[in-house]
Amino acid sequence: MTRIMNRSLASLAILLLGLSFTTQAAELAIPDNVTFERDITYAEAGGARMQLNIARPKNASGPLPAVLCIHGGGFRAGSREGYNKLCLTLAQRGFVAVTISYRLAPAHQFPAAVLDTKAAVRWLRANAAKYGIDPARIGATGGSAGGHLAQFLGVTAGVKGFEGTDNPGFSSAVTCVVNVYGPSDFTKSYGKSVDAHVVLPLWLGGDVETARAKHIQSSPLNWVNPNAAPTLIIHGTEDKYVAYEQAIWMRDRLTACGVPVELLTLEGAGHGFKGADAEKAEAALIAYFEQRLKK
Repeated sequence: MTRIMNRSLASLAILLLGLSFTTQAAELAIPDNVTFERDITYAEAGGARMQLNIARPKNASGPLPAVLCIHGGGFRAGSREGYNKLCLTLAQRGFVAVTISYRLAPAHQFPAAVLDTKAAVRWLRANAAKYGIDPARIGATGGSAGGHLAQFLGVTAGVKGFEGTDNPGFSSAVTCVVNVYGPSDFTKSYGKSVDAHVVLPLWLGGDVETARAKHIQSSPLNWVNPNAAPTLIIHGTEDKYVAYEQAIWMRDRLTACGVPVELLTLEGAGHGFKGADAEKAEAALIAYFEQRLKK
């Protein structure tokens, strides 16, 4: 009975989450100077259709820099609609911005989400002329699981096992990354995160003892190299889901490889920034993309 009740509560939570995002999408106010398109399919794999929403300036003279926004949710939940507002803000600042859906666990385990994000980058390049995108200036960002996936893009360009087959013939490399409290080393997440023991086995097919190789392979820290994309990491010191030390490790590894990296530490902030912390993080994100992507 308890198990059935837990499943029912979980289903209700997912339903309410979906209703929340639907309401958010319905109430979204589109600025007059922005074109916003929803539900564009960018890839199909594993019986799933991956879609994106795209925002771009109406009368800008391109080609423009682009930003790929990747939602969080522990690799098992979340919605691209959560990044609609940021995409609109970026479009008002002269970027083409997209927010994507990707395959979720437990139905789709690692590296499905990685393959999807790389397919999305290639889709941007494949459709650069249509949407006024400069294929040489594409950044990526995300929060939590999305931060991990953005960081993974930044350190695994050209790694054959992670490329997939959607939108072939184009590079999946990104120019720069803004990683918002994304994990860097899953082998050290257990005991330091309130939900790693639930989330990671669903995505990696076992815990760190039974699926250790997958934990190592899926950790961005282990793929850092001198050709990695310049990165801004934004992390709070009181994060209970992704420990702040994960940001320190990534910063130090990138630095050791000679990759430009910045760490914005938000003292006392937890997971999911609010108020002044959210404002500071968004301002830093926009400033970083303007610095790195605009000519």
